[in-house]
Amino acid sequence: AWSRKRKILIIGALVLGFGILGMLLFGKKGGGQIQVSTIPVTLGSVTEDLTVSGPVSGTDSVDVVSNLHAEVTEIEVKEGDRVEAGQLLALIDSSDIQKEVEIAQNAYDLAVTTYEEQQIQAENGYAKAVQDYEAAKGEFNRTNVLYESGSVSRVEWETARNQMRDAQRQIKNFTLKDGKAVANESYALQIKNAEFELEKKKEQLQDCQVTSPIAGTVVRVNVKVGRFADEIEDKKPMFIIENLDVLEMKINISEYSIGKVAVGQAVQISADILGGETVQGTVTAISPTGEEKEGGSTERVIPTTIQIEDKDTKLIAGITARAKIVLNEANEVLVLPISAIQESEEGTYVLAVVEGALKKIFVTTGVESDIQVEVISVEEGALTEGTQIVTAPAPYM
Repeated sequence: AWSRKRKILIIGALVLGFGILGMLLFGKKGGGQIQVSTIPVTLGSVTEDLTVSGPVSGTDSVDVVSNLHAEVTEIEVKEGDRVEAGQLLALIDSSDIQKEVEIAQNAYDLAVTTYEEQQIQAENGYAKAVQDYEAAKGEFNRTNVLYESGSVSRVEWETARNQMRDAQRQIKNFTLKDGKAVANESYALQIKNAEFELEKKKEQLQDCQVTSPIAGTVVRVNVKVGRFADEIEDKKPMFIIENLDVLEMKINISEYSIGKVAVGQAVQISADILGGETVQGTVTAISPTGEEKEGGSTERVIPTTIQIEDKDTKLIAGITARAKIVLNEANEVLVLPISAIQESEEGTYVLAVVEGALKKIFVTTGVESDIQVEVISVEEGALTEGTQIVTAPAPYM
C-alpha cells in the first residue's frame, strides 16, 4: 500500500487541477494579500480497496490419467462436453489384460483347490492320528498291567510305551482351530496372494474404461486413438475435467496487505472479456502459510481464494481477471482529498480551515482510499459539511 506522504504528493497535483477554487483575501487595508485554493468538506462515502490479478478457474479440477500400457481404442467425449461422475470418457484395449485376468483367476482357483485338498488331508490325518494314539494307548495300558504282574518283559513294556509316545507326537504335528484340524497356514496365504493379484488385474480391466471422477466440463482432451494410455505427449493427463458451475480465482496477496484481508469480504471482479462490466465475488479462503514471491523477491505472498458469486457471466476458466477486494468502507461521513491533510512531525493530522482567517483544526482519519480519506475533528463540531479547507495547506501550517 502507498504511504500517506506518497499519496499526498501524487494526489495534490490532481486536486489543484480540478478542485473547487476559492479566492480569499487576508490582512488589513493596505496590507498584503494571500491567495489560497479551497475545497469544501463533503458528506459522502469512501472505500479502501486492494486490487490484484489472477487466473479464473473452476472450483474443482481433476486430471484423468492412466498407468496402463495399452492403446486407446475409443474417445467418447470432446472438449466442452458436460459429463457426470462415472461417465465413460475413453476405452483402452483390454485384450492383454483380459488374458492376465484369466491367468490370475486360474492361479486363484488352483490355490483354493490346493487348500481344500490340504484341509481334507489335515482332517483325515488328524482323525487317523487320534485313532492310532488311542490304539497305542490301549495297548500300552494292557502291557503295563502284564508288566506289573511279571507276565511281559521290560523290553515289551518299553516298546508299547514308545509306540504310544510316537502316536501322541503325530497328533501334535497337526494345527487345531476350535478343536478342528486345519491345513497349514502357508496354503491360506497362497490363496490371499492369488486373490490380491486377481483383484489387481480386475481393477486394471475396469481401468480400461476411463471414466470421469467428478461432474463437470471436459476442458482438455490430450489423448488420441492409437496412442498408449500411459504415454500422452508431454506427459499431460488424458483429460482435464473442471467444475465450471462455480468459478473462482486463485490470487497471491502481499504479506504487507494480507492483514487487512478476511474471509467474507466482498470482491468486485473485472476482466477484458466482460467489456467494462463487473461481477461480484467473495473471499472464501486464505492460506495459513505464505510462500516466496516470484522473481527472486524477499517479499512473501499468501495464496487466497475468491469465489465468483454471480452466475451466467461472460467469465470463462483460464483467463486472467482483476479482483478489487473491499477492505473497509464508510458511508455518510466527512470526506476530503488526501492532499488537504497535513501530517505533522509528531504524527498528528491538521487542516487549514478558512473561517474569516486561516486556522488549524486537528483531525483523525478513518477509512482511506487512493484519493480520499474520512476525517473526524478532534474537537467535536469543529468540522462540518461545507467547511472550506485549503487544498494545499503546507505553506500556511
